[in-house]
Amino acid sequence: MSVRNLDRLFKPTSVSLIGATDRAGSVGAVVLRNLRRGGFGGTLMLVSPRHHEIDGMVVYADVAHLPLAPDLAVIVTPPDTVPGLIAELGDRGTKAAVVITAGFGELGAAGRALQQAALDAARPHLLRLVGPNCVGIMAPRIGLDASFSHLAPPAGDIAFVSQSGAMITAMLDWAAPRGIGFSHVVSLGDMADVDFSDMLDYLAADAGTRAILLYIEGITNGRKFMSAARAAARTKPVLVLKAGHSAAGAKAAHSHTGALAGSDAVFGAAFARAGMLRVATMAELFEATETLALTREQKGDRLAIVSNGGGAGVLATDALAAQGGTLAALAPETIAALDKVLPPTWSRGNPIDIIGDAPGARYAAALESVLADRGVDALLVLNCPTALASPEEAAQAVVETVHRHATTHPPRRNIFTAWLGEQTAASARRRFETAAIPTYETPEAAVSGFLHRVRYQRNQALLMETPPARAERPLPDAAAVKPVIAKALAAGQSWLDAGSVAAVLSAYGIPQPRACNAGDADAAAELAGEIGFPVALKIRSPDITHKSDIGGVALGLRDEAEVRAAASAMLARVSAARPEARIDGVVVQQMIKRPGAVELLAGLNDDAVFGPVVVFGQGGTAVEVVRDSAVALPPLNLLLARAQMERTRVWRLLQAYRGKPAAAIDAIADVLIRLGELAADNPEIRELDINPLLADADGVIALDARIRIAEAAVPGASRFAIAPYPKHLESVDSARDGTPVALRPVRPEDEPLLQDLFAHMSAEDQRLRFFAPMRELSHALAARLSQIDYDREMALIALHDGVPLGVARYAADPDRLRAEYAVAVRSDRKGRGVGYLLMTRLIEVARQVGIGELFGEVLHENKPMLDMCRILGFTLAADPSDAAVTIVRKQLTAAA
Repeated sequence: MSVRNLDRLFKPTSVSLIGATDRAGSVGAVVLRNLRRGGFGGTLMLVSPRHHEIDGMVVYADVAHLPLAPDLAVIVTPPDTVPGLIAELGDRGTKAAVVITAGFGELGAAGRALQQAALDAARPHLLRLVGPNCVGIMAPRIGLDASFSHLAPPAGDIAFVSQSGAMITAMLDWAAPRGIGFSHVVSLGDMADVDFSDMLDYLAADAGTRAILLYIEGITNGRKFMSAARAAARTKPVLVLKAGHSAAGAKAAHSHTGALAGSDAVFGAAFARAGMLRVATMAELFEATETLALTREQKGDRLAIVSNGGGAGVLATDALAAQGGTLAALAPETIAALDKVLPPTWSRGNPIDIIGDAPGARYAAALESVLADRGVDALLVLNCPTALASPEEAAQAVVETVHRHATTHPPRRNIFTAWLGEQTAASARRRFETAAIPTYETPEAAVSGFLHRVRYQRNQALLMETPPARAERPLPDAAAVKPVIAKALAAGQSWLDAGSVAAVLSAYGIPQPRACNAGDADAAAELAGEIGFPVALKIRSPDITHKSDIGGVALGLRDEAEVRAAASAMLARVSAARPEARIDGVVVQQMIKRPGAVELLAGLNDDAVFGPVVVFGQGGTAVEVVRDSAVALPPLNLLLARAQMERTRVWRLLQAYRGKPAAAIDAIADVLIRLGELAADNPEIRELDINPLLADADGVIALDARIRIAEAAVPGASRFAIAPYPKHLESVDSARDGTPVALRPVRPEDEPLLQDLFAHMSAEDQRLRFFAPMRELSHALAARLSQIDYDREMALIALHDGVPLGVARYAADPDRLRAEYAVAVRSDRKGRGVGYLLMTRLIEVARQVGIGELFGEVLHENKPMLDMCRILGFTLAADPSDAAVTIVRKQLTAAA
């Protein structure tokens, strides 16, 4: 369940407070006060068996006596009463409830049972629950304050959703003196039902919400969260403060990869993949809130800095450089203009030091000159208190100049301010707050505010970038891996032996040295002669994962005698060090000579929330000491894999330097992509660790690897937080004229195919598809049409010999109740049944995933589409809001 009935939570016409009281200091009394003071315009009803009237309001003895079923119930009664109340409310027709009461999941098994009973009572009625154990909810635009907060915020366009009630009240207390308002304030508490995913879906579609702030302690469903987060972050900024940075769970991991893939790192990777902005501290969240409230979308990243103190300007410049910002280069015309209005000793560059005695008039003149420079995307104005000029006068001059410039030179650029100090800066900051200009206490904080906006735009640009197509490679042999894993599980193994590991990697095209298993020293010597010298020896044991720690590795053995001696010594040494371990002999491996190659780590780990994650970093025996790694959520493509590598320090060693050629980056990326495919196909794989993975200009080779397995609880692809490419939907069919047509889901790298399809559609066909003339298919639109969330969307492309013939797609609501479809066919291939073929298959897919209804909007004049809809069983009806449009609908599954 997702957004269903959330309108009853946030747009109710009637509210009932269950547990109302006039007892001073009680939760019931405070919630009643807040409901009344908020100015809610709907019906407010009170329920309590202990009262007949409170402050002139009628109090009903129980839910049954309410004169009407409330849209929203707010419950503050003891926990053992809640399941029964939910059942009564559901029977009356109530569709939403906020359970402020504590004493549920946080109190152990008995509390969890009570919480489940409340959910069981709500489910038959589709009644949505917020809480329990929460502060409540607020929707200031309609005057709804169903909380026990000490403050009621004004209406605004920022939403704040938090698991912590304390964070709710702290945020409201901070925002009040700054005049920052909110569209929604939601305390989720224990998240028995409504969770972050539901709120993201709801707020993404809310026109009155411009930005979303989240305080997260935990997530219950990784895939649901990622679908909602990706959809929301495409439409508006989403900022996250995640509490709990420890990776205690990593201590129990059985490999290097597990130790590195701590849960906080995985959360960070998930936030980045979704396009969300993560902040590190409560202070940064507050600063980001001010930035989002008082600024608009940031175009460009070039910042100009105006200051009356050189030191403050330098600090701002350092902060900008440290965080990856760009200092604007002033145009010659700007420098000439500044020369006319500033003292001769000004800095003549950016940062612009206008000298310590600068009065308001000098600030105004400098700002006018800088704001005229089209090479400046945003402006930071700093002030250091001196006895030579008034900080408040300077602030007033900035306010007037900014507002004058916004009126005469739209569009307005974002202006940031930082008046340093406290005693003399306080009144200046109040002027900025009153004028809705963001102000900060330090240069560093102001730069961070600017970069919050910049990073959001960069994230969106990265997410919209089209990945390059991968070079043609043999497809993974997934069928070859299944029996290997099944045999190991049947034998009770949790770690695959060396031969099985090699078979798995080989099936997925990951290069390895030649290797053979030997049972004793003599066999090892004989096999080494066949492989060719030099060779390496490694102990074979299902119970030993870190072989080098106990002397289980020997390198560079040059002849049979050395191999025989090394194998005998190794078997004796390891048996003495680990007498309980099963020793199956040794692995004789081709010794790889790659001087100058970089040792890397590549692997998989299974996260409790987000499922499989791909790990990349610097490898070698000191991997846990160096601790240079990055995690990413599969599935990956070349672009995402490269971005993952760029987040590590070892990335710089992979570049060309001092005559050394760059490593084969695409080959490394291909390994990371294939690891994601391996995890999707084989849910039994819980950890995989390739260390080292050697990389140089000639490619990559995996020198050592280990794989841990366990029985799969769910199918492989369903474990992924991001639905992987649905390969099972690929098919081959024939058009009406017999032309063979390959049908498959659209992939992110298909943007060129979509552009080609659009280019071969007539202007009239383009108009019928997009309802308006279009001269080109923009990159942004093409990227949006090719980078889809397979969990909520589907796009099928029809190809003949690699030429795109058409595309059919649907986009579903979060609950999959309805999905809107669209279809486009290349103009010179119309009339051959391509559109019918695509739509028939699309309907099949929509029905398989449980879409309730497929619908579309078709122009009346699009007779071929309307005829096809009739043949396919759609019903047709005029659009009451647009006389030129017909609404077509096809019921696929029974309504829930």
